Amino acid sequence: MPELKTWKSRTIAAGRDAKTVKGDKTYFTAIMYLAPYTSSGMGNLCATADIAKCHEGCLFRAGRAELFASVNNARIAKTHRYFASRAAFMAELVRDISAFERRCAKLGVKPAVRLNGTSDIQWEIAHPCSRNGVAFKSIFEAFPDVVFYDYTKIVKRVYRTLPANYSLTLSYSGANFAYGEAAMKAAYETGANLAVVFRSKRIRDAAMRDRTRFMGRPVLNGDETDMRFLDPKNSIIGLYAKGPAKKDQSGFVID
Repeated sequence: MPELKTWKSRTIAAGRDAKTVKGDKTYFTAIMYLAPYTSSGMGNLCATADIAKCHEGCLFRAGRAELFASVNNARIAKTHRYFASRAAFMAELVRDISAFERRCAKLGVKPAVRLNGTSDIQWEIAHPCSRNGVAFKSIFEAFPDVVFYDYTKIVKRVYRTLPANYSLTLSYSGANFAYGEAAMKAAYETGANLAVVFRSKRIRDAAMRDRTRFMGRPVLNGDETDMRFLDPKNSIIGLYAKGPAKKDQSGFVID
C-alpha cells in the first residue's frame, strides 16, 4: 500500500488529524472542520450545545487549533461561506469529495469522510446537491462509494432512516439530565452507539474493564481509531478528555 500522506482541499482534509491517521490502513479519512456553536458569528452549527453543555469543552480549541489562530480563522471563514450560500458551499464540497475519491483510488484505499469534525449539521436533510449534472437529495446519495460518519448530539437523528453509507454515533452528556436520559433512551431503542467522554485515560480504561460501569454496555477504546462506522452496535465509545474538556465541570465529562 502506498504511504498515506496529507491531502487538503478548501473544505476537507486528510492525514492531518492524529486520531484518524491511526485508522488509515484500509481507509483514508478526510474531515471537515467548521466553526462550532456560535463561534463564527453567523449562526449556530451545534443545535443542542446549550442543552448538552458541550461547547465549553469543545475540541474547536484543542490540538493545532489551540496553537495556531490561523487554523480557527480558516474554519470561521469556511463557515461564513456555508452561511452565505449553502448551494455554493455544497457545490464546493462535491468538487472536493470528488477529488478526494480520485486520490483514494490512486492510493488503493477506501475513502471515508467525516463532515462534522467540529459541528453538528444535519446533512441528511435540507442539503441537496448536484454531481455531474445530476441532482441528489444529499451528499451521501451523490457519493455512494464513500463511507460517511459523524458524532451527533441531536438525538432525533438516530431515529431516522439514514443512507446506508452514513453512520452516526450519538454523543452523551450528563450536564443536562433530560438530555442524558433522552440519549440513553435513543441508544437502547435504536441500537445506536453512545460516545462518552471520561475525565482521563485511566478512568476510561477502568470503564473498559468493568462492563457495568456505563449502561451495562461494553466500553470500547474510542481513541484507538476514529473509524466509528466499524464499531459493533450497542457499544459505549469511550473517549478521554482533551484540550479545554480536561477542565470541564458541567457534567459533560464523566469522572
